[in-house]
Order: sequence, then C-alpha cells, then structure tokens
Amino acid sequence: MVTVKIPFLDLLKVADSGQAFRIKVIDDSHVELVAYGRYLQIAKTAKDTFAFSCTEKEFEDIWKPYLDLGRDYGKIVRSIDKNDEYLIAAAKFGEGIRILKQDIFETTISYIISQRRSIPSITTSVERVSKLCGRKIKAPKLESPFVAPLEKEYYAFPTPEELNSLPFADLENTGVGYRAPYIARATEEFCSGKLDPNALSALSDDALYKALTAMYGVGTKVANCVMLFAFARTGRFPVDVWIQRIEDRYYNGHFDCTPYPDTAGIMQQFMFYYERRKPQL
Repeated sequence: MVTVKIPFLDLLKVADSGQAFRIKVIDDSHVELVAYGRYLQIAKTAKDTFAFSCTEKEFEDIWKPYLDLGRDYGKIVRSIDKNDEYLIAAAKFGEGIRILKQDIFETTISYIISQRRSIPSITTSVERVSKLCGRKIKAPKLESPFVAPLEKEYYAFPTPEELNSLPFADLENTGVGYRAPYIARATEEFCSGKLDPNALSALSDDALYKALTAMYGVGTKVANCVMLFAFARTGRFPVDVWIQRIEDRYYNGHFDCTPYPDTAGIMQQFMFYYERRKPQL
C-alpha cells in the first residue's frame, strides 16, 4: 500500500469524466480500475490524502504518471482568463479532475469504439472485448483502508496480439457495430509494427495527428482524444456534441484555444464535465 498527499484530485469526478471506460465507483471514498494489465483500488483516507493498493515502485512507474501528478492543476486554473465566466465556473465545478495518461493501444481501440455512442454503451463493449481475449486478473484480498472489490475477477484489456487472434464474428458480437472493421485494421497495424507506440510518442503534435487520422475509421475527434488521453498532448481540444453545444451557446461557435497552448485539453475536460453534470435551473 502507498499513501500519498495529492492536491486537486476528486476520485468520483475523475471516474465520471468520460476519459476512461474501466473506472468504477465503489462508494464515496473508493474507486477501482483496471489499466496497464493491473487492478488498482484507490481510497480517500483524509483531505487530499489517498491510499493506493500497489507497491511503491508500481505507484512511481505507473500510477503517478497515470494521474498526471507532476502537474500543478491549481496553477492551470489560475491561468484562466478572468473574463471567461463560463470556463471559471466549469473549472470550479470540475475541481479535482486530472487528465489520465492511458495505455496507447487500449485508448486507441476504446475511442474507435466510442464513435457516436454513449459512455455506458462504450463501457459495455470495452468490457466484452476484454473478457473475450484479455488476461484474467483475480481480485486481490484487500485490508483497510480498502474495501472488497466489486467483482471476483477482472480482465486486462487485450494486447494487440490477443485482440488480433479474436475471430471477426466474435468482435462484431461485442456490440461495436460498424466500427468492427476499424478495430480489426488498427489491431493489425499495431501487431505489424506499422503503428508503434514508442515511435508515435516521439512524433510532434502535427505529425502524430497526421498519423492517427491516416488510420482507417479515425477522424478528428477520435485522434484528438487519443492524443489527449494516451499521449498526454494536453494542448489538444477534442470537439464532440457536448463541446460543440458549449461553443455554440457560450463562445459564438468557437472556443479560442490560443491562450491555452499546453492546457486546452484540461479546459475541455472541465467544460465537458460541467455541461453534463451542472445543476439544471
């Protein structure tokens, strides 16, 4: 177990932010997730204090970058234009949301699945894919301050090789619909090395965007989501129906990202969460 002081972290908001599809809320102070082939439970034990069900090395190597703990989110919020009342309100409402740095292959496939779908339906398909060909993870026995996991067993998201071995008909039966050929092609390209996570990570933003949008079935929104949530390119600003609605209603059709060259994606998450969850008048 590792216990850490972390300012600007709200587990429930992160779980509900729509970035990742394998985070589940257990109760008001516990969440669990499967990522990077591991099960993790996080417990809030006091104000800004969290316990992680992992070793110190695993925390440093995986979960610290996963939760973007090297970034000062308070400073980012203070950088918001004082005249932008909507964004100020969104950042206040979304305090505690951090950008998750997720596995590149899993995020790419998950966001291909996400096209024109609700978060619950995306989650269902991602779980089905994982159960069909991902590695089984037995639920750990945890002691206080943790609680019992929600399930007896979990499944890692499949590797490219594991997913590539899944018959196409089985992939279609996970509910991914017309996206099945896009998933199959992307998986083949990761297996062949045409898409190499290390090589992609070394690209500039423009070159990475070009490489992602060259993929079969990947458009602007999916590419920007993958850049933001898998490659930590926090200057990207994905536009979906929620963000377009915000832009139309509050920004005359376009949100100017110029003042936020390195943090526009963080602002996007505040806006996305706020618009979906703010109290309705």
